[in-house]
Amino acid sequence: MADHAPDHFKPDGRPVDEQLADLRVRIDVVDQQLLTLLNERAKLAQAVGEVKKIDGSPVFRPDREAQVIDKLKNRNPGPVLADSIAPIWREIMSACRSLEARQRVAFLGPIGTFTEQAMLNYFGSSIEPIACPSFDEIFRATEAGSADFGVVPIENSTEGVVARSLDLLLQSPLTIIGETSLLVTHNLLRKELSHDDIKVICAHPQALAQCQVWLSQNLPNAERRAVSSNAEGARLAAQDASVAALASERAALQFGLHVVQRAVQDEAHNRTRFVVVTHTDTHTPAAPTGHDCTSLAVSVDNRPGAVHDLLVPLKRHDVSMTRFESRPARSGQWEYVFFIDLAGHPAQDNVAAALEELRAQCSLFKVLGSFPLDVH
Repeated sequence: MADHAPDHFKPDGRPVDEQLADLRVRIDVVDQQLLTLLNERAKLAQAVGEVKKIDGSPVFRPDREAQVIDKLKNRNPGPVLADSIAPIWREIMSACRSLEARQRVAFLGPIGTFTEQAMLNYFGSSIEPIACPSFDEIFRATEAGSADFGVVPIENSTEGVVARSLDLLLQSPLTIIGETSLLVTHNLLRKELSHDDIKVICAHPQALAQCQVWLSQNLPNAERRAVSSNAEGARLAAQDASVAALASERAALQFGLHVVQRAVQDEAHNRTRFVVVTHTDTHTPAAPTGHDCTSLAVSVDNRPGAVHDLLVPLKRHDVSMTRFESRPARSGQWEYVFFIDLAGHPAQDNVAAALEELRAQCSLFKVLGSFPLDVH
């Protein structure tokens, strides 16, 4: 014990309960100091809000918050783990931000979805969440202004892209302003603490696909029924003992279900990447942070070497491509739209030069957003 004790405290031979009582008193003092400092920070945040009102600056600046967290992680003296800094400060900044204006954020509902968890990880809990029944409704709410932001899944490490999200990004006036990723653990949830007599498995199509091997081995006779979200599957399971769901532990608590089997996804390190979108007209472009992503949708004429030519400007200007996906253009002509993520920000000279060359050779060129990479 002595080897791991902090320098300012060493066990002194007194009874354990006396030593614990002293330490708890000291913790109470530090907690009060922290509360005082948090309120001082909140007052400064309110003052920042008043200054922002003068020129109409946005309340939420993901680039600024990313820089704050990055700086704190680099200066962290320990013993608090660096990975703990981001979630702690996300909540602090969320609480302070809400004093200026409570951000309205649309997510795939009901409560208990992984999209809701991604939203809370990114914005903190001091927001006004808006549960939507579909990805389309998330985009509609954000486009109409009834939500300030929307959160949608865009890519899974097991199943690849979320096609509907890409299609909506291409059609929509919304822009990506941030991203976050989540380790996705699918649990088998049910009213009964048993595998017996399960007739139907309800979950989002992506979840069913991510668990297909386990389901085939353990519940081969159960119908697999696709629903709008995993939390919706949990809601249905709460109404019918013959129905089970694939969802989070949060969904189990929300709908009063047993976790019959934990982690039934086929890949242990199953992660989903989410993006945060807002309306282009109300968005102030983010400043570069030093670890940014620029996301594009492009299309080229169907000719020999066209895709190769897309990559030449990137090589010429030393810009790394971190993602390259294709989707049918829905023109009926076997044409494709390519979704490309680049490392860097358009404010960087080499990135700007590469984008200018790309634009010149594309029949479709749309910047979906430039944003700080996930700092969690």
